[in-house]
Amino acid sequence: MSLIPSFFRNRRSNVFDPFSLDIWDPFEGFPFSSTVANVPSSSRETSAFANARIDWKETPEAHIFKADLPGLKKEEVKVEVVEGGVLQISGERSKEQEEKNDKWHRVERSSGKFLRRFRMPENAKTDQVKASMENGVLTVTVPKEEVKKPEVKSIEISG
Repeated sequence: MSLIPSFFRNRRSNVFDPFSLDIWDPFEGFPFSSTVANVPSSSRETSAFANARIDWKETPEAHIFKADLPGLKKEEVKVEVVEGGVLQISGERSKEQEEKNDKWHRVERSSGKFLRRFRMPENAKTDQVKASMENGVLTVTVPKEEVKKPEVKSIEISG
């Protein structure tokens, strides 16, 4: 018996199988495990969604943030610049309605609130932030101030 079952049908997996994605349930087979598995706990629901994955890249013109927020509408997401030039991205995914006769076999999609904050560098124009949402990907663009090259003035040497 394997501790970590494989999602490949004809392949036995073991702890050392890098393609095994399921996790062994130590309570499987106990009388209370079915009641625990059928009712998703709020701590399991929010744990994966609490830390939304966000990429931050800097180009010569702007700071660009991309967040994967599948299943969320733009109305469920908030983008704000708070005190001290901090970009704040937050939102909430609602829990799916549970019917009394439903039997849950697996709950992997997460729900709950998330909040991420990023301190912007001094060259960020936080008053010109733009955000867009397409196919579950939030893109936030924070323009940068142009770097002013120091003016060099040649001084003629007399003598």
